Amino acid sequence: MAETVLVLGNKRYSSWSLRGYLALKFAGIPFEENVIPLFTSDTHNRIKAFAEAAPARVPLLLTEGQPVWDTLSIMEYAAEMSEKESLWPEERYTRAHARSVVAEMHSGFAALREHIPMNLSRRDPYTPLPQEVQTDIDRICRIWEDCRRAYKEGGPFLFGSLSLADAAYAPVVVRFRSRSIPVSPVCQTYMEEIWRLPAFAEWRQEADQESWVIDQ
Repeated sequence: MAETVLVLGNKRYSSWSLRGYLALKFAGIPFEENVIPLFTSDTHNRIKAFAEAAPARVPLLLTEGQPVWDTLSIMEYAAEMSEKESLWPEERYTRAHARSVVAEMHSGFAALREHIPMNLSRRDPYTPLPQEVQTDIDRICRIWEDCRRAYKEGGPFLFGSLSLADAAYAPVVVRFRSRSIPVSPVCQTYMEEIWRLPAFAEWRQEADQESWVIDQ
């Protein structure tokens, strides 16, 4: 087995896998991928075969044979092992701010997750959404706008330069695009920056080649 292996779910659908994948790519950590089809009768067993002690969920990182699970832990591992610039902002408050918005993404926005699952194959015209979903959308847009206003001098991403916050919110860009969610010009520009990231473009190309397709 390779020194670093990332076990992923289908690239069309697995938002948590995308976050872990982008974190390792941003960090410049070489890794081998193993993509497990989701929503099948043997998904659980196929994931468990990699690490019996870890939950049967993706992404799952194996580093020198040892498992690291939960996307946030994988992202922190990537930050510690980064061969490039720091994946967290250097300034203390800014770093705390970045960790706050990542934690909010990690634990929140349940209505958005339920009603708009990540699906790279979907691009529908906008239709009104339940109020609880719109509340999540409004909160995310507020986070993006506040970050861009505060840190725009440092670059085009949430905290200026590329960070784990951008990995955390990348799947939201897919969700918003899949349902043609109207957003402000500031948010639209940010979404376009994320969409153009080379690592994200690579992920989308590979998602297009997957044979396992479900109707979400």
